[in-house]
Order: sequence, then C-alpha cells, then structure tokens
Amino acid sequence: MSLKKYIFAMFFTTLLSWFAWGVVVFYTNPESLSILGFLIFYLALFFSLIGTFALIGLELRIHFSYNEILFKHIAPSFRQAVLLSLIIVVTLFLQSQQLLNWWDGLLFAGAVGLLELYFVSR
Repeated sequence: MSLKKYIFAMFFTTLLSWFAWGVVVFYTNPESLSILGFLIFYLALFFSLIGTFALIGLELRIHFSYNEILFKHIAPSFRQAVLLSLIIVVTLFLQSQQLLNWWDGLLFAGAVGLLELYFVSR
C-alpha cells in the first residue's frame, strides 16, 4: 500500500468515525440510552480520535523529517495516537461515572507515558 493510499484510507475512515460519533451525539437521548449506546459512543469517539491524531502526527513527522523513509513514521504516529486517544476516552468515561480525580488522571496519563517510553526504548 502506498503512502497516499494509507493517508486516504485513514482520512476516509476517520471521517466515517466522526460521522458515527455525531449521529450518536445528536440522535440519541443519553437518559434512555443502554450500555450498548454508551459503548458505541465511546468506541466511535476512540476511533475518531485515533484517526485524527494519527493523521496529524504523521503529517508533523513527515514535515520535520530530513531525507528519511516516510513509511517508518506510520507505526509510531499510530501507536501514539492510540495511546493519546486511550487517555482521553478513559478520562472521559471516568468523569462520566464521577470517579475521576486529578491524581487518578495524572497517574493514568503517567502510566500510559511509561508504556510509550517502553515502546520507544525497544
């Protein structure tokens, strides 16, 4: 798969994910929503954020690279997008359940940061 095809596929699926998230936000009633509805909400948000952050991260990496192979930037930008999206979605879920304190969010973000340091050091 060429880089242009990857970027197009990622952009298209990200748009679909944002559309799905918008449908859930605008056409559902949160008071009468089941667990499946909340799961769809958080999954659509998670995939939307992954696509958005992966595309932004890839663009920044390509912009600041100097005569490097562009394909080697795909995996780190996607991994960092997943981790950043995980931080956002988990903290939003904890906040919706009224379980989030500032130290819980900080500890979770620190744990994810340590996980990223593990991947970078390998």
